[in-house]
Amino acid sequence: MSLMALPIPVPHGCLPSLSRGLIGAVLVSGALSGALFASPAEAAPQPDLRPYPPAAPGERRWFIRVDSPPGAPAGPPMDQRVELVIGRSMRVDCNRHLLQGTLVEDTVPGWGYPLFRVKGGSQLISTRMACPGQAPRREFVALGGNPTLVPVNPKLPIVVVAPKELEVRWRLWRPEPGQQSATPF
Repeated sequence: MSLMALPIPVPHGCLPSLSRGLIGAVLVSGALSGALFASPAEAAPQPDLRPYPPAAPGERRWFIRVDSPPGAPAGPPMDQRVELVIGRSMRVDCNRHLLQGTLVEDTVPGWGYPLFRVKGGSQLISTRMACPGQAPRREFVALGGNPTLVPVNPKLPIVVVAPKELEVRWRLWRPEPGQQSATPF
């Protein structure tokens, strides 16, 4: 299942209904038209984001909240992981493109909550193959490097601070219900 963090500004105390409050991610700041909000009975409670520091000028603060959808296999949510995918949509050619930057895990001072910060992300790197006869296309270009997998804690949001030009997307990873035996040799 591939979902993305949506760049939706949220007024204080409100949360748009995303998949009826089951799985959602939103950008924190600004204002939003009331047309995108669910009725109060459907809206999921917004996590308390006061402990997290505000974004610096030129940055945006994103949060991801993962709830178990109805009918999901039972199991501890800590067995689930969220893969953070940070990047931006750009026009690219046939080459392999990546953004040069890193995702650094930090903690909120005085609280110990995890906080992820993107360092860099504006420099584009790519292979240098010729692309004769191929038109440029629009594609999401992510930060290079190993994937960042974050354990799911249903009591805390996953908070990412990134430069304004970047977008935060994510994927949910769940374990298979059974275990497989390895073959000795």
